[in-house]
Amino acid sequence: MSTEPETTEENEPGTPGGTRKPDTPKPPTAPGATGSKSAGTAEAAGEEPGARPTAPGNIGPESDQAAETAGEKTAARPTDAGDTGAASDGTAETAGEEPGARPTAPGDTGPESDQAAETAGEKGVGRPAEAGDAGQLSAGTAEAGPGSAGPASDEAGGGESGAQLSEAQAELVAQEIERERIERRKAEKKGPIESGGKLSGKAADLLAAVRAVESGAKPMATAFTEPAPAPRRPAPEPVRRPQPTPEAAAPSAPPAENVEAVRGVLTAGGAPEALAAQVAAALGEGADERLRADPWLLLRVAGVRPEQADGFARALLGADAGPDDERRGRALTGWLLEQAAVAGHTALEMPALTAALAQRGVPDADAAVQSAVAEGEALVFQDALDPRAPEPADDEESEERPVRVLVGLERLALAEESLADGLARLVNSVPKEDGSAEEWEGAAAAAKGSTAELIRSVAAHGLVLHTGGEASLAEPAALLRTADALGLRAWAAAHTPTGRDRFVRLCGAAGGPATDSPVAGGASEGARATAPGGPSSTAGSTQAAPPVATVAGLLSGAEGPGRDADGALDLDFLVVLDAPQLDIESAALLVESLPDGARLVLSGDPSVLWSAGPGRVFADLLAARVCPQVASRTPDPGPLGELVSGIGVGELNQVDAPGKEVVIVPVRDAGEAVHRTVQLVADSVPRAIGVPAEQTQVITPGHGGAAGTRALNAALKERLNPGPGRFGGFDPGDRVAYSPTPGRTLPGRVVKADADGLHLSCAGGPVVVPKDRVEQSVRHGWALTAHQAVGMRWPAVVVVLPGDAAQALNRPWVYTAFGRADRHLSVVHGAEQALARAVSEIPPKPRTTRLPVLLATQLPTSG
Repeated sequence: MSTEPETTEENEPGTPGGTRKPDTPKPPTAPGATGSKSAGTAEAAGEEPGARPTAPGNIGPESDQAAETAGEKTAARPTDAGDTGAASDGTAETAGEEPGARPTAPGDTGPESDQAAETAGEKGVGRPAEAGDAGQLSAGTAEAGPGSAGPASDEAGGGESGAQLSEAQAELVAQEIERERIERRKAEKKGPIESGGKLSGKAADLLAAVRAVESGAKPMATAFTEPAPAPRRPAPEPVRRPQPTPEAAAPSAPPAENVEAVRGVLTAGGAPEALAAQVAAALGEGADERLRADPWLLLRVAGVRPEQADGFARALLGADAGPDDERRGRALTGWLLEQAAVAGHTALEMPALTAALAQRGVPDADAAVQSAVAEGEALVFQDALDPRAPEPADDEESEERPVRVLVGLERLALAEESLADGLARLVNSVPKEDGSAEEWEGAAAAAKGSTAELIRSVAAHGLVLHTGGEASLAEPAALLRTADALGLRAWAAAHTPTGRDRFVRLCGAAGGPATDSPVAGGASEGARATAPGGPSSTAGSTQAAPPVATVAGLLSGAEGPGRDADGALDLDFLVVLDAPQLDIESAALLVESLPDGARLVLSGDPSVLWSAGPGRVFADLLAARVCPQVASRTPDPGPLGELVSGIGVGELNQVDAPGKEVVIVPVRDAGEAVHRTVQLVADSVPRAIGVPAEQTQVITPGHGGAAGTRALNAALKERLNPGPGRFGGFDPGDRVAYSPTPGRTLPGRVVKADADGLHLSCAGGPVVVPKDRVEQSVRHGWALTAHQAVGMRWPAVVVVLPGDAAQALNRPWVYTAFGRADRHLSVVHGAEQALARAVSEIPPKPRTTRLPVLLATQLPTSG
């Protein structure tokens, strides 16, 4: 790797700057470019109509004559499945819509699409055209004018006699048939009509009731009584259309009178009035009375420290607010458990919890924990140290099995137990028989290496784990296509919108899933619900967007196949990418939402940072060995792939980077690190590598410090988009990182600001952040932390390692930060030997979870 302070002006061969249009031919992959880059630039799924040869059955702009010919044949013979243009002359009916109907928006899967599919079926897709259908078909059908006596007329005549009819004779025959039909209808109208014979439905019921009263069979009081309505079945949840950006719904604001009442209590206790809305939302109805009775409830508001809550309590209670107050001990127990959840733990061991309480001045820590348990704010568990050891015999001489006592928040405990139950259901259930064993084996035989192993594992099991780096994404893409081709309603879900879009391009570049399988979620037949960020699909097309969503969008219903009448996701197969980012609560919701018999594949890189939320679901499952595990044998290519792979096994290797794929920039202090970072982003990388500043991402260990995200973003804004920051510190054009919920980061750009709030463009979709939420959920985004960057990749990345960041470094952090680069990585290095020591010696921080014990008690190991 290069250690030059400045990159030269040489352009790397084959790595021009900027982005290419989807219809631009794919350039040769540069030496060292990663598999993600080469897959992402193909973008075959996003080709414009007319940019590629039209496949058989496709109706493109240049095929008007073919559509007309197909229309001529439709009236006299069964229409083949590929003749999608049989009822079309180039109008909106090509997409399966009625003339005059609105164009279906990309991703529409609502009633309009269902009606469109039905209309397409009526117009000759898959059934013979009957006599009299001519009036319902568009131009080019049986009632075509002059010039329609060709091969279609030969078929319409039925053999030699049909071939001998002239155009005029065929017209006379058609008129004669029409006259006979009119005469027949007139004759039917002139005939006698039986009383009530033509009635049906409610009219027929009323006539029957009148006759029953006239004949004396029923009294008048009961004859016209409406029968009790039959109980209605619950209506299935409507299928939601995919939205461009799955933004979490903002919590509803508490009533203004509640906020005012809480503000009065806060003022009396000397607390900031700005906390009123948060306290009212956290404590609910009667928040002011609850807060006055128990001032330590203020700790339920994010950001409040115990010493601040103690001061607030003394101001309200006076001498009654002591360190031994039961209310204080209970509130501190809940606060410590919440802080542990932020650090990734789903529970704490009792000794660790009581020691932390003692450090906070609680004289009787055990009593404080028991008080929290009695109030339902925490739960206590006794988990065996060896859950697979046999239970001791029931006699006095038997020794008790050693256990550890854990304390956890109720919501996390319930989520962990629910996840274990759901995983056991997937492992023990028999997958749906979609595709025979021979078909699965045939698909595996056609694949190679670990892809074949993955297909065989999924064929026989309901839960499979798949591990690998960026290049291994091609394997779940191939699996998704296989599942779709075998008739499964198959979907994939990524952690971030950019990860979703990258996988969409990868699936499209490899050919995309088949589109002739049944459609999930009630979308029209032959058209799959379009994933945001992918190309649109219409009824009858042969290229649809790969069915890929984000995990958050899938769970909220903003993306994906929708849910069935039972509330389960309307799918048979789901592959979850970036699986290490699943926290315990989102994983539990996801598994609970899968129907019986569904297959689940969790795929990800086990070396990256764990989830921002509590739990380490993917790592716990790998360690539990309760289901098949398939390790990819596809290495990440090039110098970047070699560097990152070495870090994953604890080695910081020197790599050859002839195309300046890796550059080390040594610095002496944090001030120089900021200066060099700005110089790299604004000048050196665009000039020498060809990657513009807007496609270069800076990653640093933390937000604070002289070279944290705040300092770097301020310097980068001054250089790249200077402005007064008149919209809460932001200006139009600023790069931002928007966090709709803790742990989720959406990169975006500021568009404008008005009375509604700050308008952003995130992952291709608009987002409006209310003014009161801007400060806590929007940051400048030229520089991010590695935790914020997980699940995303950029053409160029600048990793900043100042000397004061040594304590924050470990192997997963370095692996994650360095692995975000597709083409070029610059390391602004001031940590000296701390970097090599972090890679070789410092593993990830441990997390306390109960999932391994719960899985061990329900499932056997797979060896």
